[in-house]
Amino acid sequence: MNGQALYRRWRSQNFDEIIAQEHVTRTLQNALRAGRIAHAYLFSGPRGTGKTSMARILAKAVNCLAEPDERPCNRCARCQAVNAGRDLDLIEIDAASNRGIDEIRDLRDKVAFAPNEGRFKVYVIDEVHMLTTEAFNALLKTLEEPPAHVIFVLATTEPQRIPATILSRCQRFDFRRIPLADLRLKLERICEAEHIRIQPAAVEAIARRAGGSFRDAESLLDQLAAYGEVEITLEQVQSLLGGVSSLAVADLVDAWIAADLARGLQLINGLVDGGADARQLQLELVEYLRTLLLLQAGGDEKLANVSPDVGERMRGQLAQLSLPRLVDGLRLFGQSESLMRGEIRPQMPLELAFAQAVLQQQGQSREEAPKLESTPPSASEWRGADGAPRPAPRAEVSARTPVPAERTPAAQSTPPAAPSGGDPALATLLDKWPQVLAATRAKSRPLEALLRSGRPCEVAGGRVVLEMEAPFHRDHVMEDKNRRLVEEVLQGLLGMACQVECRVADKKARPPRAEALDNPALRDDRIVRYAVRDLGAQVRGIEKTGNMNGTNEHE
Repeated sequence: MNGQALYRRWRSQNFDEIIAQEHVTRTLQNALRAGRIAHAYLFSGPRGTGKTSMARILAKAVNCLAEPDERPCNRCARCQAVNAGRDLDLIEIDAASNRGIDEIRDLRDKVAFAPNEGRFKVYVIDEVHMLTTEAFNALLKTLEEPPAHVIFVLATTEPQRIPATILSRCQRFDFRRIPLADLRLKLERICEAEHIRIQPAAVEAIARRAGGSFRDAESLLDQLAAYGEVEITLEQVQSLLGGVSSLAVADLVDAWIAADLARGLQLINGLVDGGADARQLQLELVEYLRTLLLLQAGGDEKLANVSPDVGERMRGQLAQLSLPRLVDGLRLFGQSESLMRGEIRPQMPLELAFAQAVLQQQGQSREEAPKLESTPPSASEWRGADGAPRPAPRAEVSARTPVPAERTPAAQSTPPAAPSGGDPALATLLDKWPQVLAATRAKSRPLEALLRSGRPCEVAGGRVVLEMEAPFHRDHVMEDKNRRLVEEVLQGLLGMACQVECRVADKKARPPRAEALDNPALRDDRIVRYAVRDLGAQVRGIEKTGNMNGTNEHE
């Protein structure tokens, strides 16, 4: 029995076997024919795309004894020595475990020695970005002017971490992710040669999960082949990877289309409790919606590549979905992936995204739905029902739904002050305030967060007064660096020089918390927020919180 892993047995041995990297293979082959071999190369790109294999092929080619057009031939003594791992002129170094200055000094001392048998000594430094700054400095001179018999090949998945002084001394080749079709073809060829029976749908699932990496795809196939069954099926692939069936994803999409929050949460938690990986479920859902988007936009049905049952479900779903809603759903569920890392309950971001999608379908605006990301408030949110500016909202009261005047007697007794004489300059600034926040966010996120706790209340003669929620916010905004930054942003948007001043808002002008919670819209929104956060109870939790009053332990 051959105990060698599939990805090692099927490692490419010549330039023709390298797939999807023609821009690299053609350049290197032409350089070999012309005798224009560089002294240093940098191979960068995602894992499993052929960087190390290409380095070994190059090492064989420069010492191959065959004619230039046939190199590497894999028949001569030099090529066979590399294939067997006994060529003393090919030195492979793992920079992750040999990253210090002492190891590089040792390398620098040895490069002066002549090759043992070949024409060149080839140093392959894998994961070169792991070297320390001191090690890079020790390598610089040698890399720039190595002996004539030495070739360096640096391989990395993170070229941005390599100093510019090193990059400028290498010929750089960027390896690309492997297309899905090429991955699928190679897996099929391996299965045929290894006598592995596998369903076409299972090959497709493995290729998609590999994410453009040959090594990942071959390792998954090797693991499934050891499963012991006569034939590898799609169900086995999904069971091994923690995936879900397309029909289960279709059921979840149906719940979203029907705006059935309870049903959607039940499906998500049922799949996760049944062993499905939450992140894989999110990926499957996004891929499903992406296929719907391609079909909705007029794409070929062959792009779907799904079973007839799922294809029929998709056609029925498309009849109920508009293109804007599909785009919004795809964006919401796509955003949840970045929030899953480090979550104690990994399904929670997906449930939050589903809840927000349902709330939007029920007619609420995006501002009323709970946000996965904070967005600048619109100009209308900074004004009351009479058009006058109002204080910034407190954390426990939603600022997205205006409180009716008849339900807030305190607000009636102390209405917010209107701009003096309907000041057009203040009105202009209120309209542009979301743009001010967005421009500030691009320059300083902490400062933008401080500005969200206030609002403009006076504009006169180039003097802009901001009313802040607390002395803490006022003091930090008025720091010289922050104040100048705000003045710069205001000048860019208003077209005039501005002098910023801050003062603390009158707390009496804010509606009391209990009175604000009398607003049915606010109360309903708060119940949904509570229910989604307390997902351990799932749907029963939503029903229980329907009788929740203004205070609870989750505040």
